[in-house]
Amino acid sequence: MTTMRTELALTATRTWIGFGLMCLGMFMAILDIQVVATSLPTIQNALAISPEAMSWIQTSYLIAEVIAIPLTGWLTRLLSMRWLFTAAIAFFTLASIGCAASDSFGMLVSFRVVQGFAGGTLIPTVFAAVFILFRPRVQGIATTIAGIMAVLAPTVGPVVGGWITQMYSWHWLFLINVIPGLIACVLTPYLLPRKDTNLEGAKFDGLSLFLLAAALTCLEVGLKQSPHDGWFSSICISLFSLSVLTGGFFAWRTLRAAHPIVQLSTFRDRSFAIGCVLSFCLGVGLFGSVYLIPVFLAFVRGRDALQIGSTMLVTGVAQLTIAPIAVALERRLDARLLTAVGFALFALGLGLSTFQTRDTDFSEMFWPQIIRGAAIMFCLLPPTRLALGTLSETQVPDASGLFNLMRNLGGAIGIALIDTVLYGRISIHADALRARLLAGDMSTARAIGLDPGLFASGLTPNAEAYVRPMIEKAAFVLGVNDAWAMLAAFALLGVLVVPFAWRTSHASAVAIKAH
Repeated sequence: MTTMRTELALTATRTWIGFGLMCLGMFMAILDIQVVATSLPTIQNALAISPEAMSWIQTSYLIAEVIAIPLTGWLTRLLSMRWLFTAAIAFFTLASIGCAASDSFGMLVSFRVVQGFAGGTLIPTVFAAVFILFRPRVQGIATTIAGIMAVLAPTVGPVVGGWITQMYSWHWLFLINVIPGLIACVLTPYLLPRKDTNLEGAKFDGLSLFLLAAALTCLEVGLKQSPHDGWFSSICISLFSLSVLTGGFFAWRTLRAAHPIVQLSTFRDRSFAIGCVLSFCLGVGLFGSVYLIPVFLAFVRGRDALQIGSTMLVTGVAQLTIAPIAVALERRLDARLLTAVGFALFALGLGLSTFQTRDTDFSEMFWPQIIRGAAIMFCLLPPTRLALGTLSETQVPDASGLFNLMRNLGGAIGIALIDTVLYGRISIHADALRARLLAGDMSTARAIGLDPGLFASGLTPNAEAYVRPMIEKAAFVLGVNDAWAMLAAFALLGVLVVPFAWRTSHASAVAIKAH
């Protein structure tokens, strides 16, 4: 009996260590996006990349990632979770070395595609592992560890990227992945439990894979181009139409297949469907806020990457501080209640940022970030259980892929909407400010930072040229505030859909029965 207990304890310890290494791999994959974004201008100059092509360094990664995420379930059946993670982290590490060694734009983008596809499988594999490796009573702890890693990476990414770029070279943005990647690749096959593969349920459907890739690629490229070319431009209409066409054909074919590469039928589970909507709303707010803060601080306050990252660390600290409390409450309270409170607080934190001025800086951003950081854990942990806790072990890998895909799509759509708001609203605000200044409005002059005495006789044409940059900056601040309001609206949408989820008691009963 003592020997058996010792073996069980060693098995549990190995599983936790293996899961920790999986979370480390996921953290590196998410962090990679942020650190590279910080240093795109440096990479552009080093490889002589044109400004028009520069964004594809990121876009190629994101497209490959978003294609890989829903395929995780099929790949898990084909390879097993243990070997899928090992293969993914190995390819991610090798591709990182290739990116660092790249001496041309084409070479870099090619390795970024491999890196993105490998990284895309790591994220849902980790969240699936929570419900496959652990019993219900400890799943909250495992979800918290995975959740902290998932939301902390975008927060610390700018400061890590800025520090590496200033202290070393852009090559180290990729080389930092090598040592953690090698450790995870070597150790996890010995730490994670063995699982049988299901080759019968992993039959390859080339047409479905092509349709899925085409639908998601057209959607991502369309979202990228919409703010610049217009949502109703011919190119964007064509891309969105092709995405709907191929996506619809993929859904029709997949729902009729005996062994689909993606289990879309999981959406029939109401709790899972609501969880995916919540994941989408979180993605809009999470990725949107991480995008807006650097834009504001760089353009309005003139901060560099390291200063921006230091400001954003507040959110990460709040997440780490609230995590133990979130785990304790998640075990004791209704997941719907915690989710509603989380999204309400998230909306409040986003809404507080709608009052930013040209003087807003660290101190004014502190409490909105604290509120958002605390709220994020309640927007992630309970919805994850709502979405995945009711499913059987065979359903979880596919469901985890779809759940995480919704968060990424929310982020992509949110950023596209933010750019649309900025491009559309800034000119409107600038015209309104200019009109009020020409009319001699003293309050407007003070708002943009000018001495009201200069406008005792109204704004002359010569003075307008001097004032124009100040008007543009003030208009930009107002446009950013409009974008914050939009993000808050999506968080409130999360509050509104929570009542449609199943009761936690029912979900828990199903989860316990499944395990």
